[in-house]
This record gives sequence, C-alpha cells and structure tokens, in this order.
Amino acid sequence: MNPNSELGPALQALILRAEQALDHRLPPADQSPADLHRAMRYAVLGGGKRLRPLLVYATAQALGEDGPQLDAAACAVELIHAYSLVHDDLPAMDDDALRRGRPTCHVVFGEAMAILAGDALQALAFEILAEDTTRQTDPATGMAMLRTLGRACGAEGMAGGQALDLAAVGQPLTLAQLEHMHACKTGALIRASVRLGALAAGGDADVLQALDDYANAVGLAFQVRDDILDVEGESIVIGKTAGKDAAAGKPTFPSIIGLDASRARLAELTNAALAAISPLGERGALLRELAHYAAQRAS
Repeated sequence: MNPNSELGPALQALILRAEQALDHRLPPADQSPADLHRAMRYAVLGGGKRLRPLLVYATAQALGEDGPQLDAAACAVELIHAYSLVHDDLPAMDDDALRRGRPTCHVVFGEAMAILAGDALQALAFEILAEDTTRQTDPATGMAMLRTLGRACGAEGMAGGQALDLAAVGQPLTLAQLEHMHACKTGALIRASVRLGALAAGGDADVLQALDDYANAVGLAFQVRDDILDVEGESIVIGKTAGKDAAAGKPTFPSIIGLDASRARLAELTNAALAAISPLGERGALLRELAHYAAQRAS
C-alpha cells in the first residue's frame, strides 16, 4: 500500500516537490564511491510517508512563506530521518529485515556500507541546510535552524531516545517514562520539522510556541499510532515487520495501558494538536490534515 495515498492533492504535490529536491541533492548512483551512493539513494528514495518534509512545507505555508529555502530544510529533515532508520534497523539496534516494504539497507548493501550510508546522510543533511540558510535567510536564523536540527538528532533527541529505547527492553516503564522516550526518539525530529518551517517563514515567539505545542502532540500521536499498528497491522500493509516490538519485549503504549486506552490517548493528542493551531484558521488546513493523518494512517 502506498502510504501517501491517504493524503489529499495539496500534500501529494508537496511530496512530489520533496522527492524531486531529494533526488537532486543526493549524489548520483554512479559517482564514486558508487556503493556508498547507491546505499544512500536506496535508503532515502525507496518510498516513505515524507511526513517531516510535509511538516516543513505546511508550517511555512501557514505562515505565508513558500520560497526555495524550504526545500533545503525539507531535505535536511528527511535525510536525518532516513539515516536514523538505516541505523535503527541494524542488527545491533532493532535488527529488522524489512523497511518500507523492502529489504533494509544493511540486508542489501551489508552492515558496514549501511553504517557509512547513515553517517553520510547525516553529514549531507547539515551541509544542505548550512549552504542554503546562508544564502536565503539571515545568519541568525540560519544558525537557529542548524541548532534546531542538531539538537533533534543528538543526545537530547533521537540518539538519546534510541539509548532509552535500548535500555527499556524487557523493563517495566511508566506511561510518563514511555512518553518521554518517544518524545526524544520520534518526536524530536517532528518538532524540528515544524520549527524549521516556522523559522524559515519568520514566525514570532508566540507562533513558535503554538507550533511547538502542535508538534509535541503530533509527534507523540504518531508513535501511539505506530504502536497500535504493531499490534493490529499486517506487515504487507505497514511496510515493516508487524508484532516485532512485542516479540522483542519492547515497552509500547498497548503493552502498558492497553489498546483501548491507547486509542483514547491518541484522540487526546490529536485534539491537543488541533487546538494548538486553531488561531491559524484556514491557513492551518494542511497542518490539520497532517495531524489527522498521523493519528489515522494505515501504515
């Protein structure tokens, strides 16, 4: 199933924009070192929801900005996301053989090349963002965007969340501990995507806070839905191995509070996200659509 078929035409057009920008900025597959470049392109261009680039575009457009600098921010967050998936799937991490309905990067290219591909994607993300922000935005905003992305993928963000995730296997967690873990592992880059769009559009402090509240709720809702799909979904539909979290003894929302309470928490988070952006009115239409998508997606 194409995960993007659940989205409306405006978001579909933004996905195409992101795909073209990513293809343009990734090194050619036949450029030396070709094995590394093929692995990078395989990891990034093999489909996916493109939620994070969509959040960059939708946020900036809600604030009246649609310039070319958005493509750099959109590419940067998606490259970071792709690198995190490559490393997350490695045998030393989640040890998964299926991602986006295809064999994972290390299965196709080997573990060493997959590690290098992830490393190179992370470096490329910052290179793209740094080059573009110095041209398209003022230096202070450019530095804020780089700092936002760095914090999202470091010890306070994805890397820290993954460390907490690894330590939590087989351990009882409270709901608060689980939500903190996922606010780092999954939510940090979603929050960064929204903030990058807002910074590129020149949003003021009040708007940034409201959008942070929206992104916090959407990021956690995305993970709650992920955990529900791990219980209820089929591998062919969700594009990865269903039931793997439970089999690995990883704490999830259903395992801690049950499926019914997980669905209720998902509804609460969606309502919180929608309330946060209500002042935007019709300008926030795409952000509202993405909040509903994060909570209702089938894959």
